[in-house]
Amino acid sequence: MTHLPPPAEELRLLDTELRQLDARRAQLLTRRAWLVAALQQTRQPRPWASSQPPVTVSPRPETAAPSVQNLLLVLGGVLLTLAAAVFTLVSWGQMGIAGRALVLGAVTLATLAAPVALLKRGLRSTAESVAGLGLALTVLDAYALHAAALSGTDGTGYAAAASAVLAATWSAYGLLPVMSALRLPLPSALAAAQFPLLLSALAADASPYTITAALLVTAGLDAVAVARSAAGAVRITAVVGAYGMGGWGVLGAGWLSLTAGGPGEASRAGALLLLAAAIALGAAWRGPGVGHALGLALTAGLLVVAALGGVARSGLPSEWVVPAHLTVGVALLAAVRAGRLPDATRTGFAWASGSVQALAVLWTLPVVAVVLLGPAGWLGQLWSGAPSDARTAVLVEAPWPADAVAAPVVLVGVAAVLALAVRGQVWRPRARLGALGLLWATALILPAVLEIPYAAGLLVLGVMTAAALFACRVTVSAAQVTALVLALVTAVGLTLVSLASQPATLVVLSGLTVLFAAASWRAGVAPFTAPAALVYAAALASASGAAADWPAARTALLVLLVPAAAALLAPRLGASRATVPVEAVGAALGLFAVALAVTDPPMLALVLALCGVIAAGTALRAERRAVGYAATALFVLAAWVRLAAWDVGTPEAYTLPVTLPALLVGALRRRRDPQASSWTAYGPGLAATLVPSLVAAWADPLWTRPLLLGVAALLVTLLGARHHLGAPLVLGGSVLALVTLHELAPYVVQVTGALPRWAPPALAGLLLLALGATYEQRIRDVRRVREVLGRLN
Repeated sequence: MTHLPPPAEELRLLDTELRQLDARRAQLLTRRAWLVAALQQTRQPRPWASSQPPVTVSPRPETAAPSVQNLLLVLGGVLLTLAAAVFTLVSWGQMGIAGRALVLGAVTLATLAAPVALLKRGLRSTAESVAGLGLALTVLDAYALHAAALSGTDGTGYAAAASAVLAATWSAYGLLPVMSALRLPLPSALAAAQFPLLLSALAADASPYTITAALLVTAGLDAVAVARSAAGAVRITAVVGAYGMGGWGVLGAGWLSLTAGGPGEASRAGALLLLAAAIALGAAWRGPGVGHALGLALTAGLLVVAALGGVARSGLPSEWVVPAHLTVGVALLAAVRAGRLPDATRTGFAWASGSVQALAVLWTLPVVAVVLLGPAGWLGQLWSGAPSDARTAVLVEAPWPADAVAAPVVLVGVAAVLALAVRGQVWRPRARLGALGLLWATALILPAVLEIPYAAGLLVLGVMTAAALFACRVTVSAAQVTALVLALVTAVGLTLVSLASQPATLVVLSGLTVLFAAASWRAGVAPFTAPAALVYAAALASASGAAADWPAARTALLVLLVPAAAALLAPRLGASRATVPVEAVGAALGLFAVALAVTDPPMLALVLALCGVIAAGTALRAERRAVGYAATALFVLAAWVRLAAWDVGTPEAYTLPVTLPALLVGALRRRRDPQASSWTAYGPGLAATLVPSLVAAWADPLWTRPLLLGVAALLVTLLGARHHLGAPLVLGGSVLALVTLHELAPYVVQVTGALPRWAPPALAGLLLLALGATYEQRIRDVRRVREVLGRLN
């Protein structure tokens, strides 16, 4: 059996072992500190103990050797080129013709032949630099030849011929087998090849069409070079040349098309644009590895539209120019359907067609904006008389856009394309919604474009609103939202147009109220249509009051019928998403009714009271108890406005109607919750009357108000003491003390005046001495009073 010592003996053994462990731990910590200090000393440098010389670190080179080599070679080539130029320009005239030819020929040939030997020795960078010098010398040779022997020739023509010869020479030089390693000759030849055609056209004093054609042909040759060259400097040079010369040529052709004075000039400009389109299309189609195929195809499609549209523009009236361009843009979709074209080309044509259609739709926006926003001018000319036609109804202050007659054609054409041409499963629903919006815009502007009668225009807008609301019955969310937005926008436009005539306004507002109320049966759109129905009902009430020549204050009573209807409708909606919007619009319309009655105080009091009744009815619902505070505030405001209308200036007349209900509510709360604080239950009600009355009593020279206020404060204090309530006791006692002080103030002043001037400071000093002597006791008394007040409920 295991021997177990007694607890006292075991405790002694444990204490002994713990002391031994502490001693061993202290010894180990001391050894550790010594070892750390020794290691730190060995890491510190000691110059007197070092026997090896210090290691020197060579500085890191800031520039690599190849960079230095290239810089030196380029700098040497530039200096030699400058020297050759100075020799050609300055020292040329001091030698004969034979000497000149001998020197230039020998130097040029030697320079161009030197890279062969350099390449054999593996000095490629040096060979590249010398070759660049040789190419520069050929340019100087050309200049020297013109200055010495051909000075009588035309400079532009000679430059064209020289650039062609230089391009051919540099190309031949770069294509030699021994020179295949050089990268400079071929890009230089391609750069020189950009100028022969352009300079030749300028030398021949050609027309702008010929100059533009020279630019485009050069760009086409660059595109061919891009297609036939591999990646490298040649390809980059060709791409830059193609985009530069082609862009310049397209700008020139576009300007010629815009400024064409007749079909002939427009046709020639169109041919140039078609040439540019063919170049772009060929580069997008045939160019291997071209990463900009989509952009080039898009550009080609736009150029085709600009070419054919420009020709059509020269022979059509101005209003049909945009439809002509749109027709060509839509025709591009036929190329999209062709299966032989690459995918990038087809996509580019599709984007080009879409861009043209989008620009055409943007062209119609001023007409749509005038039809929608123009009737807002009737707000300043309300019921001034029905206009003669629908166009006059929208042109109150805005001018009619030029060429608006073709806007419906453009909108219908784009809508047809969206509805029929888009076949993708993802884009087809969106395209149909876009087509619906465009057809709606067409129907919106068509009455003004055709100048139909005013009543017929109103009927068209009303039918559009009803149709859009009926379309909200669909279950697809995107289509439902689209139809709802179109209905709301059309209804606003119809309302603005109807403001020109009083009967039209009343009929339109009545119809819109019925339409939106009927559409509110659909739960999906009820959060929007139900508030809209309330707004139009309030507008109808206001218009009815104005039609009956009622003042605005009396019209407010009609408007209040709408918030009352909203308050009755909200409980029936229950948990519907339309409940909160209906209540919010009802509250806003109640404020609108108050604003209408603000100029007539008696009517304002009645309106506020009726708003309070509506709010109180709403507060009867369990989830709207908080509205009861608003109802109370409205009733109080109604009473105050009524008293102000009666010229009542007594503050108690304003405060007692607040105090009595507040005390009653506080008593009911205390009965339901005995633990409720008296400050919460009775504090606001008592303060609402006692504080204003106290302020009035201090400014009242008579004795009646202070006496009544003092009696009331005494009763409140006694009730607080009787029932151990803190709020009545503190508020009543404080008011009673202040009223007493106010009443005794004249006598205090008299006594103070009778005393010597040294008496008040002396009394204050004695008081401070007494307080200091019994400071600790006073602290205990204050704490005891605080505890007593804290225990009061």
